[in-house]
Amino acid sequence: MDIPQIRKLKPALKKFLKRFDDCFPRKDTRAHLPVYVSGQLSDIPEKSVEPIAINAGVPVRTLQEFLSQHCWDQDRTRDRLQHIVRDEHAGPHAIGVFDETSDVKKGDKTPGVQRQWCGSVGKKENCIVTVHLAYAREGFHCLLDGELFLPESWSLDRARCREAGIPDDMVYRPKWTIALELYDRATGNGLHFDWMTFDEGYGGKPEFLRGLSARRQKFVGEVPRNFMGWIKAPRVVTRKYRKHGRGRGRKTPRLASGSTPARRVDAMLDQDGFRNQPWVQWRVKDGHKGPMVWEVKHLRFSPVGADGLPGEPLHLVAARDVLNPAELKFFVGAAPEETSVQVLLLVGFSRWRVERCFEDQKSEIGLDQYEGRRYQGLKRHLILSCLSYLFLSRMRQKFGGEKSGSDGVPSPQCDGGADPVLVVGAESSAKASGADLRRDRAGAASKRRGATVPHQADKAKVA
Repeated sequence: MDIPQIRKLKPALKKFLKRFDDCFPRKDTRAHLPVYVSGQLSDIPEKSVEPIAINAGVPVRTLQEFLSQHCWDQDRTRDRLQHIVRDEHAGPHAIGVFDETSDVKKGDKTPGVQRQWCGSVGKKENCIVTVHLAYAREGFHCLLDGELFLPESWSLDRARCREAGIPDDMVYRPKWTIALELYDRATGNGLHFDWMTFDEGYGGKPEFLRGLSARRQKFVGEVPRNFMGWIKAPRVVTRKYRKHGRGRGRKTPRLASGSTPARRVDAMLDQDGFRNQPWVQWRVKDGHKGPMVWEVKHLRFSPVGADGLPGEPLHLVAARDVLNPAELKFFVGAAPEETSVQVLLLVGFSRWRVERCFEDQKSEIGLDQYEGRRYQGLKRHLILSCLSYLFLSRMRQKFGGEKSGSDGVPSPQCDGGADPVLVVGAESSAKASGADLRRDRAGAASKRRGATVPHQADKAKVA
């Protein structure tokens, strides 16, 4: 479903926005909400405040003040959005996705702007970074929340923060901390995630993984190659330690003498457990360039804990692209031991859903086109962009713009046995060759355009 079709849905949009009336106490302020959202959903090429206002025939300054100064409750607006997702789109097999996006900016006045890594251009650039939480279930996905990443240079310059309207209690927090704050906010609003997934920028932070585990949240996320642990956990012994040789002493757990040191996950491929496993091919999804086939190995391992001792066992999945074996990914999963590898792959490779949200929001909604200098305006822009995209996603789902169907991810109640939700292709004794896969991708690319939904992870079928 495209934007011109959305324009025919003004009655539906009016009804949808009316659900947020109590977030805008003044009638004249409330009247600007449909102006901004309709502008984001329109087909005008630029979707910053000025072109939206000009297209709607309202004063530019008035719409600017609607974002940055007018009295309305942006937190209640965000909470109401999450309540709608909870009440009307939630269900089993829901996946939450953490990710960040960056937008190049000119000058030094946009809140949080500095020269830093900018993923959208693949290099360091003058930009802002925002951390987001997405919700994905079957054929539906949306962004639930987003927050500005405040660099340390900004946090230390409180005069600059005050000039940008950044609250005094808002200080530098690592991106993984912001992600957990978004998670707590969503679950506090009654949303439930069967699984969470994320990239190695988050998976490489042990504190983040421990934070999810402390919340009893199942996850499968990518980790960097230097993530440390043991395939076979070493023995832990307890010894008494006396300060200055005096006192009763206290018992201190430590690794037994002669224990094998922890190793990087990429080095584990040469260890027993991984080394004696064959690579098994899985068709993770069919992309617009054809089948995406990865070779996979899987086992249980113990990561290094906060105290340097073995932590709670996790699943470890090594996956390499059949067409590019140098592209090697590692995933860790906090899930019951009997969880199947296909489920781990389904969750771990679901991160495309948030990337699709970013792509849609930037190309169709104008997520990256905020041009103000005040933090409140930026925060409200992020929330209203989520609101506009929620309406767009609801209409696409309602009118069949995106195929709905199970992602094959079992709910927490599943016992890990034969799962009727999963449809797995027959295993072949032969492996698909790179040439075969390239031909498959070339043929598929001539027939398909656009993103596809990976509803199942099939073992690769070969001729």
